[in-house]
Amino acid sequence: MPPVERLSRAEVRSVDQRTIEEFGLPGIALMENAGKGTFDLLLTLKVTGPVKICAGKGNNGGDGFVIARHLDNAGIPVQIFLLADPQQLTGDAAINYQVASRMGISIQADPDLSDPDAFRTFLSDGDWIIDAFLGTGVQGTIRSPFTTAIQIVNEAPGNKLAVDLPSGLDCDTGLPLGDCIIAALTATFVAEKKGFAVPESKQFTGTIHVVDIGAPRQIITDLLQKQSS
Repeated sequence: MPPVERLSRAEVRSVDQRTIEEFGLPGIALMENAGKGTFDLLLTLKVTGPVKICAGKGNNGGDGFVIARHLDNAGIPVQIFLLADPQQLTGDAAINYQVASRMGISIQADPDLSDPDAFRTFLSDGDWIIDAFLGTGVQGTIRSPFTTAIQIVNEAPGNKLAVDLPSGLDCDTGLPLGDCIIAALTATFVAEKKGFAVPESKQFTGTIHVVDIGAPRQIITDLLQKQSS
């Protein structure tokens, strides 16, 4: 697949939309590929666990559930902390939550982070902490409970890996929207994001690894043509 230099928020949305609507590849397949690709990256890092998945209610959280499934299947200890009401999950994220739950993976849900000390305890023995709170669509100032959750993650001793981009980082500007995850690694999907070109973003993304999620080559070719025109 030809490389795309970087994707804006709108381009990220268009890749997903065209893949699903024009080519008929279901969104859940893209989520599976994203999660499996991130899991494969963790394997190259010789991760043995425990791994702590920090999930939100959107597709970023859904990616986290997929990562958790594959870790569990590989015999790597994994637990999930969900900063949302499970009943509010929808679509592909809800499906992957249900699968992870039925597999017996430990999932703690605290939608309002009413017990921050419990979240600190959850993270305290994590070798790796996976940030799957917020995705590329986030705009505006980060608000509670994510502000507190992000601060607690940054204070935790484990290595941090961000899913697609660090929670709290603006996809297009590369600048934090208030509190922002400080990751050692970022597993970003399809291509680097537009904001990653900004030098200030590096302190939050750490090392960036691009993960292929199976979007058709034609979509990427079209983006290349638009970017070069």
